[in-house]
Amino acid sequence: MEYKIPNHVAIIMDGNGRWAQQRGLKRTKGHEKGADALKKVSEYVYKKGVKVLSVFAFSTENWKRDKEEVNYLMNLFLTAFKKNFGAVKKEGVKVIFSGIPDKLSDKVLNAMHKMTEETKDNENGIFNICINYGGQDEIVNATKKIAKEVKKGTLEIDDINQDMYNKYLFNELPPIDLLIRTSGEMRISNFMLWQAAYAEFYFADTLWPDFDEKEFDKALEEYTKRDRRFGAIKKK
Repeated sequence: MEYKIPNHVAIIMDGNGRWAQQRGLKRTKGHEKGADALKKVSEYVYKKGVKVLSVFAFSTENWKRDKEEVNYLMNLFLTAFKKNFGAVKKEGVKVIFSGIPDKLSDKVLNAMHKMTEETKDNENGIFNICINYGGQDEIVNATKKIAKEVKKGTLEIDDINQDMYNKYLFNELPPIDLLIRTSGEMRISNFMLWQAAYAEFYFADTLWPDFDEKEFDKALEEYTKRDRRFGAIKKK
């Protein structure tokens, strides 16, 4: 089957904890396996022709989790950044981060800065990693930036539109074409609300650590069958 290839794919990587618990393991083991799955899937996504990949690594609500798990995740980010960075850089993919830097440690922020700085000129794709991210926070943050410019007189209210609003988000990205959530949950959990306005949703029962190239192809197959009309009526 010849697939339609979405330009921008976003993934809510859900089910790491449940994957571990089903096997009698600590939740942290599930996150470790989830990081391995991300490396494998991200490499495959770009090979299929996807240009932008956004992943939900850590939400603003995830701070409510057990402190031990949160600390493990922060250390895992550092390990995963170092482990996967070489391959991403070699493929010519630009790495960016979306989210609020507050609460993140200097070690994590420094690693993020290193990745963005060393890949800023890459043009073969974009890897958008969302850490300490919330979709509503992103919209509120953009609105505040716009309000400040209006107050200063550098922006007219009548000049505000959807295209320019996109420039004030954490990163200026194309709209999401395909949004995947694993583990059987059917919600988007405050993830990229603005960018997902006309996204096609695909909910997989597979837990994230088991999500692989074949599972991604299933999502592409379903996406290929979708009739994207963007509110219009298809002419016969």
